[in-house]
Amino acid sequence: MDTDGTVKNFAMNDKCAAGTGRFFEAMARSFELSLSEFSKLSLTAKNVIPITAQCTVFAESEVITLVGEGKATDEIAAGIEMAVAKRCFVMAKKAGATDSITLTGGCAKNDGLKEAIEHVLKLKVVNLKTDPQLMGALGAAEYARQKGLAKK
Repeated sequence: MDTDGTVKNFAMNDKCAAGTGRFFEAMARSFELSLSEFSKLSLTAKNVIPITAQCTVFAESEVITLVGEGKATDEIAAGIEMAVAKRCFVMAKKAGATDSITLTGGCAKNDGLKEAIEHVLKLKVVNLKTDPQLMGALGAAEYARQKGLAKK
């Protein structure tokens, strides 16, 4: 972002659902937790159990297997958060992130993901003052406002 808050560069995962809110909903369901509970689960992990599957369906199957084997749920959750953070690494570098990033959407409320991103990317995740789930709607409203002003 520019010093006046203008977005200078933007990157978004457009290849699959892995790393999106839907992905985290599926992972929370695997643990029989709410999304809010899941977002904090990895924060207590002493170790990380890597999740190798990139696809939501395969990752969910992998998680269910690990839970069935009796692996520590916080360590599995840490592996999930870390896998998503690693996918964010490439996007952040492409966008030119150097010292901090901001997350928008529901994933911005995932404390475990924010911690994993800070660890993997070595960048500070800056929280928004406005609800991050409103950013898309606010951007659309601002775009419409500017288009309306341009017609006058």
